[in-house]
Amino acid sequence: MATKSPSEADILRPIRHTSTKYYALVAVAGLLFGLFLIGWGYQLARGLVVTDLSDWGTGGGVTWGLYIGAFIWWVGIAHGGIILSAAVRLLGMDRYMPVARLAELLTLGGLSAAGFYIIIHLGRPDRMVTSVLGHYHITVHGSPLVWDVTVITAYFVLTATYLALTVRYDVTRLRGDLPDRLGPIYRGLTLGYTEKEDEIVQRMVWWLALAIIIMAPLLLHGGVIPWLFAVLPTYPTWYGGVQGPQFLTIALTSAISGVILLSYGFRWSYDWDHIITDDIFRGLLLWLGFFCLLFLWLQLQQNVTGLFKPPVDVGHAAEARLGNPIYQTSMLLVFTVLAYIFAQTLRPTLFTKKRAVAAGILVLTATVMEKILFVVEGFLHPTFDIYEATPGEYFPSLIEIMSLVGTIAMVTLFFALVAKVVPVVELHAIEHLRDDHEE
Repeated sequence: MATKSPSEADILRPIRHTSTKYYALVAVAGLLFGLFLIGWGYQLARGLVVTDLSDWGTGGGVTWGLYIGAFIWWVGIAHGGIILSAAVRLLGMDRYMPVARLAELLTLGGLSAAGFYIIIHLGRPDRMVTSVLGHYHITVHGSPLVWDVTVITAYFVLTATYLALTVRYDVTRLRGDLPDRLGPIYRGLTLGYTEKEDEIVQRMVWWLALAIIIMAPLLLHGGVIPWLFAVLPTYPTWYGGVQGPQFLTIALTSAISGVILLSYGFRWSYDWDHIITDDIFRGLLLWLGFFCLLFLWLQLQQNVTGLFKPPVDVGHAAEARLGNPIYQTSMLLVFTVLAYIFAQTLRPTLFTKKRAVAAGILVLTATVMEKILFVVEGFLHPTFDIYEATPGEYFPSLIEIMSLVGTIAMVTLFFALVAKVVPVVELHAIEHLRDDHEE
C-alpha cells in the first residue's frame, strides 16, 4: 500500500493544532506533578523523616533509597538518549532520523529530572547555598559526587547546544508557518542566522556527535558514575571490569525504551504513520534486544565473580542480591522482552507496535527496580559493619514513589510544551523521507 509523502505541514501539526488528546495528557500529567509537589512541600515542612530514609547503622535504615536510584535511572535514560541521537548522525543511520530529535529532547528532560532529584534529596533547596556553595572550597570540592554533577552539567550544555544548532535551520525555513505569538522565541533561536552557517553547523554537529560517542564509555554512564560507586566501601560487590559496560547497557536499554514510547505517542496523536514508520519500531526493537542481551550477560558476569569463592562480604552481598525478589523480577522482565524480540525476529507476524510499547515499559520498569535495589543493597549488606545495630529493611515511602511518578509527569509536560514551540521531528528528516518517497 502506497504511503503519502511527508510534508512540512505534518511536523507543524503539534504546533498549530491542539487536540482533546493533548489537553487530556496535560491535565493528567499536571495533576500527577501537582500531587508530587504537595508531597514534596510536606517533606520540606517536616523534613526527610517523612520518608523511609534515615542514618545508616545506628539509625536502622539507609541514607540513599529511591531518590538516588531514580536519579541514576534518569541520568541513564538521558545519556542513552544523546548516544542514540549521536549514533544516528555520526553513522549515517538515516532510517532513525525522524526520532533523533525525540532522543535529544529525552536527554534534556531526563537530565532535568535527575538534577531535580539532587535538590529533593538535599532536604531543603536552600542547602544548595548554605551547605554546598558555602563549603565548596573546604570539603565539597573533594567529593567524588562533584564529578557526577560536572558531567551531568557538561552534557546538558552539549545537548542543548547540539539541539539549538539543528533547530535554527528548521525555524528559519518554517518561520512563515509558525505562530506569531511565539515570535520572540523564534527570533532568539535564529539570532544572527545566515544560510552560510548550514554547512558549518553540519560539521559542528558531526564533531559533537563524535565527542559524545567517544566520551560515552569514559565519562558518561560507562565511566564517572561506576567509578563513583567503586570508591564507596559500602558496595562490596561493586568491583571488576564489567561495572562500567553494565551501567552503559542499562542506560541504552532505558533510552531506547523511552524513545519507543515517545515515538508511539507522537505517531498515534498526530497520524505520523508515514513519518515514524513500522520499520523504525522494528529497528528500535532489534537494538533493544541487542542491549538487553548485553545487559543480562554482564549481570551473569557480575554474579559469577560474586558467587564463585568470593571474599566473605562479597559472597554474602551477592547471595542476598540474587535471592532478592526485586532483582529476580527485574531480570525476568528483561529476559521476557529479549525472548519476545528474538521470537518476532524469527516470526515477523508477532510484531505489533503495541507489543513494542509493552516491551519498552517492561524494560523501563526493570531498570528502575534494578537501580533502586543497587543503591539500597550496599547499605543493607555493607563491607564495614561498624555498628552493632543492623541497618534494617527499606521500602520506599509514598512520597518517594510519588517523586518517581511526578518526575515522569514533569518530563511528559516538558515534551508537551516543547511540541508546541518547535518541531519534534527535524525538517532534514522530512526532506530525506520525501526524497526516498519520490524515488
